[in-house]
Amino acid sequence: MSIALLVTMLVCFAFSVSVAVSIGVAAWVGMAGFTTLPWLAAPKEMFTAIDKFPLAAIPFFILAGNLMETGGISRRLVDFAKSIVGGVQGGLPMTCVLTCMIFAAVSGSSVATTFAIGAILIPALIQHGYPRNWAAALQACSAELGVIIPPSIPMILYGVSAEVSIGELFSAGFGPGVLIGGALMLFVFLTCKRQGWGRNDGDNRLPLSSAAIDLAALAGALASFWLGNRVLGPLVAGGNAQAIDRATDLVGLACGVAYFIVLTAVPRLREALLKRATFALMMPVIILGGIYGGVFTPTEASVIAVFYAVIVGMFVYREVRLPQLWLALKRSVISAAVIMFIIANAGLFAYLITRAGIPEQIGTFLKESLKTRDWFLLGVNAALFVIGMFIETSASIIVLAPILAPVAAHFGIDPVHFGTIMVVNLALGMITPPFGVNLFAACTVAKISLDQIVPRLLPFVCVVLACLLVITYFPPLTLALRDLVYR
Repeated sequence: MSIALLVTMLVCFAFSVSVAVSIGVAAWVGMAGFTTLPWLAAPKEMFTAIDKFPLAAIPFFILAGNLMETGGISRRLVDFAKSIVGGVQGGLPMTCVLTCMIFAAVSGSSVATTFAIGAILIPALIQHGYPRNWAAALQACSAELGVIIPPSIPMILYGVSAEVSIGELFSAGFGPGVLIGGALMLFVFLTCKRQGWGRNDGDNRLPLSSAAIDLAALAGALASFWLGNRVLGPLVAGGNAQAIDRATDLVGLACGVAYFIVLTAVPRLREALLKRATFALMMPVIILGGIYGGVFTPTEASVIAVFYAVIVGMFVYREVRLPQLWLALKRSVISAAVIMFIIANAGLFAYLITRAGIPEQIGTFLKESLKTRDWFLLGVNAALFVIGMFIETSASIIVLAPILAPVAAHFGIDPVHFGTIMVVNLALGMITPPFGVNLFAACTVAKISLDQIVPRLLPFVCVVLACLLVITYFPPLTLALRDLVYR
């Protein structure tokens, strides 16, 4: 049966059938010809694959990212990042990387990051004299951070597939995300110096004091939450041990909301902040602070992100109208449906290969062939890099995580560290031909063909590969924050 599944899937790939349909067709062929399972088992397993509470976060994070693009939030994040790094030579492409890092802290999707930030920065880069294909390659690679810096849809999928804490995976993504973002910014800076690009990147940027105002307002929000959580909350609870945790969280949130209301209600404050990124920057702070503070789960955080994006877009920045809201909902439904369809078909595929004993056979082969931890990590990285070129990231994680995670545990590799390695490696598939979704998105925005972007892409891929080796063989980079928060 395993050979039939593989051959069917490869034939579908050869005829350019989409990944989700290819996996589904292979699974149905395997059921029909090589098992005695009733046909009702197929829809049952497909439903079981998507009937998981953490997966509810996926459509909401996608919707939050689309609302950020529609509501002017992404544009203000670009202005904020440009005010920080835009003053140096090569500051505009560095702004692209920094903005993608910030946007990644909300969207969870690299494709959404590509469209939201690329629609603003790719034309700006071209206007400042950067080669069109280089600008598109930079945007495609920078948007990869959207699935590494939490919240991350592939991390949610890995957590569900390998039964690993999603909160711990999220905390583990910060170190690798900052490493890759910093490496890309350094590479961009050196490239611009060598090529003589970007001498006028600082034109029309907001002064650094503008970013300082945003950060000061952000510090006020954090101080308000801390005041409510640490000072006022215990007073409200009155020393009741059972109520103190809930009371401190609620009072902290109340103080944060009160601070937000003051900023929007006082006319002078609102006018001063309306053109800045203060309200946009509060979004990742609320989401990630709430998750790590124990106020809400990652799935609940996705819903809060949507509500916050609607409030800021419609009532603060006032750039979202009902027609734009409808279009954002429509795009989000389509994107979420595609991912869920992939998950459903991959769930049936994974069920059949598990029933056939393939995971155990692969696990035994890897244990016998790769004798040490280091060789296992090197072999897995090489295999995942090739797989990521041809199979969509979500499908790869759902199928491979249950197979590889137990073998990684056999070699003493922390499951959170291994999950981060898988996500970072498979994310490279989003920027490598022939099926890199980020490449297609960036080419669409830049209005170029795929063959034009590839030569400019290779140096960026090498930078990310170097960072992947550091992430793989230096676990503290990934696990230090996790241990600080959860241990």
